[in-house]
Formats: sequence, structure tokens, C-alpha cells
Amino acid sequence: MKYPLLLILVVSLFLAFCTKQQNNPFFNEFTTPFGVPPFHEIKTEHFLPALEEGIRQQKVEIESITDQGESPTFENSVEKLERSGELLTTVNNIFSNLTSANTNEELQAIAKKVAPLISKQDDDIFMNDKLFGRIEQVYRQRDQVDLSLEQQALLKKWYREFVRGGALLDDQSRNRLRAINEELSILSVRFGENVLKENNRYELVIDDQKDLAGLPDAVMTAAAEAASERGQEGKWVFTLHKPSMLPFLKHSERRDLRRQIFTAYTKRGDNGDELDTKEIVSRISTLRAEKAQLLGYPTFAHYVLEERMAEKPEKVYELLEKLWAPSLIAAKREARLLQDVIDAEGQSFQLAPWDWWFYAEKLRKQKYQLNEEELRAYFQLENVRDGAFALATKLYGIVFEERPDLPKYHPDVESYEVKEQDGTHIGILYLDYFPRASKEGGAWMNAYRKQSGGVKPVVSNVCNFSKPTADRPALLSFDEVNTLFHEFGHALHGLLSDCTYRSLSGTDVAWDFVELPSQIMENWTSEPEVLRMYARHFETDETIPEDLVAKLKEVSQFNKGFESVEYLAASFLDMDWHSLTNAQRSEGLSVTAFEKQTMDHIGLIPQIVARYRSTYYSHVFDGSYPAGYYSYYWAEVLDADAFQAFKETSLFDQERARSFRDNILARGATEEPMTLYLRFRGAEPNIDAMLARKGLQ
Repeated sequence: MKYPLLLILVVSLFLAFCTKQQNNPFFNEFTTPFGVPPFHEIKTEHFLPALEEGIRQQKVEIESITDQGESPTFENSVEKLERSGELLTTVNNIFSNLTSANTNEELQAIAKKVAPLISKQDDDIFMNDKLFGRIEQVYRQRDQVDLSLEQQALLKKWYREFVRGGALLDDQSRNRLRAINEELSILSVRFGENVLKENNRYELVIDDQKDLAGLPDAVMTAAAEAASERGQEGKWVFTLHKPSMLPFLKHSERRDLRRQIFTAYTKRGDNGDELDTKEIVSRISTLRAEKAQLLGYPTFAHYVLEERMAEKPEKVYELLEKLWAPSLIAAKREARLLQDVIDAEGQSFQLAPWDWWFYAEKLRKQKYQLNEEELRAYFQLENVRDGAFALATKLYGIVFEERPDLPKYHPDVESYEVKEQDGTHIGILYLDYFPRASKEGGAWMNAYRKQSGGVKPVVSNVCNFSKPTADRPALLSFDEVNTLFHEFGHALHGLLSDCTYRSLSGTDVAWDFVELPSQIMENWTSEPEVLRMYARHFETDETIPEDLVAKLKEVSQFNKGFESVEYLAASFLDMDWHSLTNAQRSEGLSVTAFEKQTMDHIGLIPQIVARYRSTYYSHVFDGSYPAGYYSYYWAEVLDADAFQAFKETSLFDQERARSFRDNILARGATEEPMTLYLRFRGAEPNIDAMLARKGLQ
């Protein structure tokens, strides 16, 4: 029997497509332990077809909601919408996490293709009149049906998402909003890509050992190994990754080289070349202002803060200004003390930003007889990690079992199963601690799979700590210790979530509340009882001596004026960018002029540069914090007050810990943040504990 050639071709193509789908791990149920991503099977070419298929499947699922004949109910409309897009969510979670933690040029190229597709998919959902009609009808009738608190929260969330997504706009405004969202999605990817390339392209190469004057042996060893990895044997290489740059700024006696590396760091994205981000920043700001205006908000900050604890820009500025005055006074006092050190050495120059770390380290040694390198010897990475685990066990009764059998996306990654003490599975935690060219700078927590109903979470902590060298393990500064505990607090928030719905679970809460679970963990790091759990000398295994613990306490407020001013200046910059109206942006202020205007207005002293300049401000222009960087200090008011609750009883108070787990960590966004906080603390937070901790009272 003969078959027409066309039929044979169609069948062949169909079989080839099916084979291709079968070979794509995203199109099959993950058979790995606990259903973690099969990183060993996922290839770059799998992402785009899987993302496109995920978009197609969600479209079908949305049509099944809008085309049904039954009247709208919570179950057949809101809940079905919440559960739509499972494949798209799975693939996109893995893809977006890898593009920040282990990217390459191919993944970045896919990100540029995918960003507008995801943006369009979101717009297609939120501007779907039939779908919104069903959600709106359920919302209008919400008082006539019996909904749980979590169902009420989900209904409110989705209704507001539609309104904020353009559901109430006319067709012309909707089309403009679609164009804005698409362009913003592409610009964000470009910004992140440029900053990553800027981080990686700079090298301070030293080939004369005399130019290493002042650097500790460990810092020189790490720089020599970095040079060797780059094919520059016999030299020393320092990069813009903080584990490399900060030790250089703190210890190098070569002021000209300190200036060089510091300038390179603060000029990222501002060099007038192909990686310059100023036009991107200006365009993003303009588009955000226009988007806010389209949706009926005075500024983008008003749009963002509507869903935050702060609620409106005025409250944010009120907090920033309340903290700015005492912080600036403290920073000016610190600057005078550092200048005194310079003058006492017989130097004739004025303190500059690239001098601050160097002379602050000198002053700290003089004032407290505390050498950072001496202290670092007690903070071996593995011990600090285990200390964080032990603290979580003491507080929440959970345990961590290493699972080297789980697939990983990079050899540096560690994997752990997290369990209740009775063995009940809670979730999986990945730890990725060391810098590399494929990873963004900074530290963060993310979720490969969020908790919901019976679905167990898979989360990760990603950091950039100093790597081990040939002759010693990875040793952390005390700042890095706090970073590890901080990100671990975010991980606990994701792991200990106990919510029914994915979009309300874990860290998916107001951004000025999300830092409470992370920042409260930092409070335990310097407590003597906790230090004894993890601070042991990497060579002798001796527990940190009491005199060093006492010095650590004494030095806790050292340089806090600098740290606060550096942070607050960046927070003001963020708020100022996003408090501009569309008309103000059309005046065409340059990024450089705009930054200067902000810094002049708040009176930033020339010895300090804002923690982030606009051109590499990834939190704001490539992340989730536009009009939100203030949230760390907003949450610090909460965490200082919340930790005071433990101090009033005991550090490991089981009743307090259980209340914090049940009312904060477990509840996600199922209720208003202040409601949850009041349930834990019994009163609204007081700013006094935070000011006292910083020595700003």
C-alpha cells in the first residue's frame, strides 16, 4: 500500500516533534528525589520550547475558565486561575534562577526572547474582559459567600492584580500599557546583562609584589589563585566582586590602586561605551512614570507602595528623614576621626571615598585592638553554616540532612533535605556560596518551587563569599556571617510556609515585610551563646575567646554612621527616581545630574558614595525593589522590636519561636502584615530598639 508523500512528511514531522518533547525533561514529570529540578538533564535548548509550551497551556486553561457555562464562583474562577500555568511557572522559576546564579550567553539570549513573551502573557490575562468579569463578579459578591481568610486574601489579591494590570482601562490605554510592559521587560534584561558584564570585565592586575603592601597573606593567596585561573601565573588579580575588592580597599597601602578599583566599581554602567546603562535607566524611569499615570497613580512610587506596609511615599520619606539626620551626624563624626588618623601619619590629603575602608580598619584596630583577619579565622564557612542550622533547630525544631545525591546546577552547590525532628519532610535547600563569572553579585534567596497545599518547597541561598584557597578554607568576615544568616532567614521563610495557595505563600509578601524573617536572624549572630555554636578557629578548633566576643560587642556600633548614610542615600535615590511624575521626566534630566540633585538635597558628604549608583542599581532597575530599597530599614524597625521579644525572655524561647513560626514564617500573605505582627508581638513595633542598636539615639 502506498502512502502520499505529504502524509508521510506530516507523520515524520509529528514523530520528530513527539521525540523532541520526550527528550525535553520539562515535558515529563520530574523523577528526581522530592521532584527537584533535574539539572543534570536540563539543557539550554530545552528552555525556549518549554516556556512557549507553558504559555500555550496556560492560554488553554484560561479559555476553560472563560468559556464555561456555570456562573462565576471562587472555585471555578479564582481558584482555577490561581492553579493555571503550572508548566510555565515551573520552567520560568528554574530559568530565571539560573540566569542570575549560573548564566551564559545562550541563556541571556533566550532571556531577551522570553521577556516580551512573558510580558504579553501577563497582559493577555489581566486585560481579558471575560476573565476579569468573572473575577470581579466573585469579588463583588464576596460578603455573600463563606470564604476562609486565605480565600479572601487570594480573591483580593487577584482582583487588585487585574485592576493594577489594566483591566479597567480603555482599549487605547491598554495598548499603550502593553507596549510599556514589553519594553520594560526587555530593558530590565539588558540592564542586568550589562551590569554582569561590567562586573566581570574589570581586573586590577598586579605584577610587582611591592604593590601588595599591607595586604594579608590570605588576600594575596586568593589574588594569586585568581590570576592563575585567568592564565596569569606569577601575578595577582583583584576583581569587582566584593570578596576580592573589599579586602583590597581595607588593607592596601597603595592609595592610587585603591582609587583605581573603587572608581571602576562606582563607574560601572557609566563609561560611555556599549555597556553604559544611563539611557536604560532614564528610559525605565520614564516608562514607569507613564505606566503609573495610565493606571491613575501620581507616580510609580504611589503605584508600588499601595501594596506595601508603608502604603504611600510620604511615609517612606518620613522614615528616611527621621534616620538621615542622626546618621549624617554620626558619619561626619566618623569622617573627622578618620581624617585625624590621616593627619597623625603626616599625610596631607583629605579623606576620599576610596580611603574610608582603609582608615576605618586602621581606626578599628587602634580603638578596639580588633583585627578583622584575626576575627575571620573563627568564621569558617562550614561552621557558620552549621551554626545557622543549629540555631534553626533550637528555635523551630527542624533538622538539616545533606543530600549529595540530588542533582545540582553547579559543582559548588550543596543540597540539604529539611525535616521536622520526627522526620517529616519539609523541603529542599540549595546553598551556592562562591562567586564566579556566571553569577550576579550580591546575595539572595529564591525558590525553584514554592510551597502550596501539599507541594513542598525547593529554595536556594545564593551568595558571593571568599572561596577557599590551597592552604586554608573559606573564612568569612563578620559582615559575611551576617549575610549568611540573613539569606538563611529568607530560606526559612520559604521552607516553613504553610499556605494553600502558591501566590500567597512563603516570601510572596509585601517587600517592606519580607525582610523581617531575614533580618531578625542577624540579631543572633553576635550573641555569646550563639557564637559558641559556630565560631571556632579553623586551625585549632578553639572556640572564640571571651575577650574577642566582648570586642565584637564593643565594635558593633563602629562605622554605623557610614553604613547608614551609604544605605539611606541609595534609598533616597530610589524613591526620588520613582516619585517623578511623567511630566517631570519629560524634562529630560540626565542620570548624572539627577543623582547629583538627590545627593545635594540630602547633604551627602563627599567622603561617601551612595551604596548603589543608578547605573548599577540592580535592586531597582533589574529586580523587585523599585521604590522599595527603603524596605530593609523599614523591616529593621520590625526585626529589632521582634528580637527584643526574645531578649525579654530568652534567646531560644520556644513559645516565642513557635509564635514567630506560626504567625510570621508560615502565613505568607494570607493576612495583612501588621495583623500578623501584632499577633506575634502583641503591640505595634517601636523604633527605639532599632535606633539604640545603631547608636543613633
